[in-house]
Amino acid sequence: MKYKSSTIKSKWLKTQWLLEDPYIQKYIPHTLPFNQRNLISMLDDYTSVFFKPTNGSGGKNIIRIRKTASGYQSQLKTSKTSYSTAAQLYRELNRFAGSRPYLLQKGIRLARSNGKPFDIRVMVQKTKQGAWVSTALFSKVGSPNKVATNYNQGGTIKTFGKTMKGTDFSSTFTPYLELELKRLGVAVGESFDRHYKGFHELGLDVAVDSKGRAWILEVNTRPQIYPLKALNDKSLYHKILSYGKHYGRYK
Repeated sequence: MKYKSSTIKSKWLKTQWLLEDPYIQKYIPHTLPFNQRNLISMLDDYTSVFFKPTNGSGGKNIIRIRKTASGYQSQLKTSKTSYSTAAQLYRELNRFAGSRPYLLQKGIRLARSNGKPFDIRVMVQKTKQGAWVSTALFSKVGSPNKVATNYNQGGTIKTFGKTMKGTDFSSTFTPYLELELKRLGVAVGESFDRHYKGFHELGLDVAVDSKGRAWILEVNTRPQIYPLKALNDKSLYHKILSYGKHYGRYK
């Protein structure tokens, strides 16, 4: 069977959809289209800002911008560059973007598991009856010196429970967070359905900050599941496939 879940590439369009939902709004970091005015505004408000391709995937071409004592520092993968003024920074980012649209997003200080930053993937799928279900939670644990946690950017896939055991959060917080994220996944699926037809699966990338607050970094309409094969326990991978058979998730 052919894969038939709808795909939307624009992160900006998906962000606008989510901001229309009162329940989901509080989970969205401040996000704006990239231009000079918005860059200066975001840098005035936050110590860290992410510069992300609007239509990108896999953590590619994401640049983290930080304020420093002498100006600003950008980081692409592990490469860092310093700028003395926001104007210099803007010129370089604009050159890097070229004709491709980019977004600016408030930087979230990720919680750490055994000293490494991580975010959480919430896999949400439709049943044959058309109801959304959060079928899997797993984490992407990044390298301390990298910008993105993505698997193809050097991140490591781990189970949600194992990752949370390596954090400073209490053991009672983990089931609370799991329930919150599963509810959030279903709410996002229902929100997307109100704007566009044909979605059968979504992958939420959710950051948890040092205070335990969850933030939706982005929603993937064609989430990759092959990294789950790297886990010794393949049960999550097979669970996702079992839900996805009716819309073509065979491989």
